Amino acid sequence: MAQEDGGVTLVIRVIRSFPHRNIRNIVLKNVSLTLTTEELLEKTLAEVTSNTSLPPPFRKFGYDSMKIEHQAHGSKTSDPVINTEADEKLFLVPGARLEMQGVKNETEISLFKKTDYYDYKQGPEHGQTQW
Repeated sequence: MAQEDGGVTLVIRVIRSFPHRNIRNIVLKNVSLTLTTEELLEKTLAEVTSNTSLPPPFRKFGYDSMKIEHQAHGSKTSDPVINTEADEKLFLVPGARLEMQGVKNETEISLFKKTDYYDYKQGPEHGQTQW
């Protein structure tokens, strides 16, 4: 049904800080599944930088990676920030089309800085808020 309308709806989880759980959601509508990862990243970054509902620190941050958080009607991870499992399967690979990577209607995708993700994943406070 969503394909007939010209695209799917994706929820993008914009993660500014992993340890502090600074996360905001934006919705992208009518996204074609024939887009590549780079095209989706470019489209998402344009939306983030122009979205006035996001605070300035979110709009000016250096995001560089995307990872599938979960599919609609699927199970979620117990980590409140990001799914840290199955990196090789869930990271969106540069050059590949979205449909070939398992992206469907209402898929939640996390947008973040890859170095921050690896620091969070390796850190002892994994899954805990730092205050």
